Amino acid sequence: MTAELVRGQNHPLDRTRVEIRVAAGGPVVAGVTLGDEQGRLSGAEAVAHPGAPRRTGIEVPRQAAAEHRIAVDLDALPGAVHRVSVLLALPSGIGGLTAFGAAAAPAVTVTGLDGTGLVRYTITGLGAESAVVAVELYRRQDAWKVRAVGQGYADGLPAMLRDQGLAQAAELAAEIEEAVGLGQARAVPAPAPMTAGRAERPGTGPATAPAQDRPSPAPTTAADGPAGSGAGTGPGAGAGAAAVAEPASGPGTGAGAKAATTKGGDLPPSPADGGPIDYQHPRRRSTPAPSAAPAPSASSASPPTPSPSTPDGPPLPVAGDAAGWSMDERLYNQVWGMFEDLARSVAAYRSAADFAESRLEQELDRALADPRNRLGTAGEAARATARDKHATLVTQARAALDRDLAQLMAESEVVEPALPPAFARWDNPVWQGYHVPQERPMALRLGDLHLPEVLDLRIPMLVRLPLERGLWIDSGPDSYGRGGPGPERDIGRRELAGALTDGPPDEAELRRLAMESAVAIAARLLAIHPAGEFAVQVIDPGGTAAPALAPLVESGAMPAYPLPGAKGVAAVLEELTRRVELVRMAVRHRAADALPADLDTAEQLLIVHDFPHGFDDRALTRLRYLADEGPAVGVHLMLVANRAQSREYGPVLDPLWRSLLRLTPVPDAHLADPWVGHAWTYEPPLAPQGSQVVRQVLGRLAEARRAA
Repeated sequence: MTAELVRGQNHPLDRTRVEIRVAAGGPVVAGVTLGDEQGRLSGAEAVAHPGAPRRTGIEVPRQAAAEHRIAVDLDALPGAVHRVSVLLALPSGIGGLTAFGAAAAPAVTVTGLDGTGLVRYTITGLGAESAVVAVELYRRQDAWKVRAVGQGYADGLPAMLRDQGLAQAAELAAEIEEAVGLGQARAVPAPAPMTAGRAERPGTGPATAPAQDRPSPAPTTAADGPAGSGAGTGPGAGAGAAAVAEPASGPGTGAGAKAATTKGGDLPPSPADGGPIDYQHPRRRSTPAPSAAPAPSASSASPPTPSPSTPDGPPLPVAGDAAGWSMDERLYNQVWGMFEDLARSVAAYRSAADFAESRLEQELDRALADPRNRLGTAGEAARATARDKHATLVTQARAALDRDLAQLMAESEVVEPALPPAFARWDNPVWQGYHVPQERPMALRLGDLHLPEVLDLRIPMLVRLPLERGLWIDSGPDSYGRGGPGPERDIGRRELAGALTDGPPDEAELRRLAMESAVAIAARLLAIHPAGEFAVQVIDPGGTAAPALAPLVESGAMPAYPLPGAKGVAAVLEELTRRVELVRMAVRHRAADALPADLDTAEQLLIVHDFPHGFDDRALTRLRYLADEGPAVGVHLMLVANRAQSREYGPVLDPLWRSLLRLTPVPDAHLADPWVGHAWTYEPPLAPQGSQVVRQVLGRLAEARRAA
């Protein structure tokens, strides 16, 4: 699996022979520098470039191109080489780009010799830079790692080489430019973008010459060409790229010919025109097109409708702008995108802060290495300079993080009110207009996630349905940290209405909150499924869950309170075990019509309260069977338990605990994301204190069930 890096992040390499692949939005020059421990170059022989493409262990391409492959053998490098930096620069004099910000962000992928992707880094945030240090491979304790650098230089290749300590930087840059000019005929340009009016399939139609070798013809329409050709050419963006018009419905100047007309005004300005780049789709309007009407006079003209975005700032967020077939799927993908963006932004900030801290330690060590500088003004000045650099780096990293967080906060404020009931919090107004759905949902909100860097930004924790694994609401005291007061504890006390104090957590209160969390999740599952297609069963051997189960029983979602004692445990487990076995056999033999008439085929959620109280060996065996085989046939498990109370069973129950997704009744940082492994604080999906929204929703669901 390819690891996606952000700026400043590093990743270990498990092999020493790799290939570095570069993909850019236009022709670029790729090179490699071989530096020492401080990244300094010994001379021009430490640079592999188109004029000298081969160095020991390194081979780079000989010309500028939109795509490159660089071969690296780390074992063959000299022992003095500790840093291998990959450089990208825009060539001059071949009519290409003049700044990286004028094209798509370049991407660098480190792969194995078999093409297996190891690390990928997309260099974002570039503007007027014409040269950039993309990534570096560095040696650390006899092991190699790769770091995403993304350091750009507006003064081009000479400034980049000079920054690495090369005295003859200008001469070497001129030599590289000369070598690129000699290999210009072999340069591979970026593929020309397809215009919105393209109607022919790839590989069909008459062959045409490359865009850079063909003059830009005047705009034409399908009617101007030979009859039946159905193709025309339009003005290219800077290099005269070809444009294929849509096929006309017939010869002449009918509606089809008008639709096939290619207008130069529909294309965005190119960088060569000197104007700003328009990244919007050339056929997409930010506001609805006005209907045909006489032009109003200047005195009666109304002010134009403001655009949802400005060229100088980021576009305003829109709910549901992700990919997907339905609005629910688009919102689901958008929430996951926000989750990933927040994880990567915080990872970049933490990595930059760690780098600043390590750099501060190194500079302080160097300042104190000389005994003469340990006392006096020279040592104090060196320490002050190091601390100022550290503060500057941290401030810059925090500014970048705050910019990303502001955009995510704006997106969250737009997305949260637009979420459907399955994705929404209980305090969302969508529940006030709740109607029983007619279709099964695609996902479920199990709570909220946030990071300590931004406590006010909550990311919905969405999981796909049907559930592939059971849930475990941890009611043990270990589910809540015993640390002193802090931001996390303040959030917990505020959202749980003071249920917890600054002292040790009360076990009885935690058990109550855990059961309330389980009921809140069960009520949500009932509400987002069509009437009669989801049911809840509860095992409560001690009979202590009655207050929390009151909304389910009073609304009719449960016929009665669960039967206490071992008899109640055995009855529920026997019924669900029979259902799982019959449905599995019916599915295996494709005999669904042979199921007994009294078998409830609705999906089932089994809530087990205060586990393992009231369970004997037979009951434990059946419960493990339901946990393993139940999800595949619509029987899902939710344990409300303290794991410490099951220690007497030894390792017998360890597979059961590992198969369940652990949730907590109070905010707790125990979940990790799949990208960088942050510890996310989970918050349970409890209804606001004193709210009757859960009872109201269950009441409407009961009415729909009775009406059906």
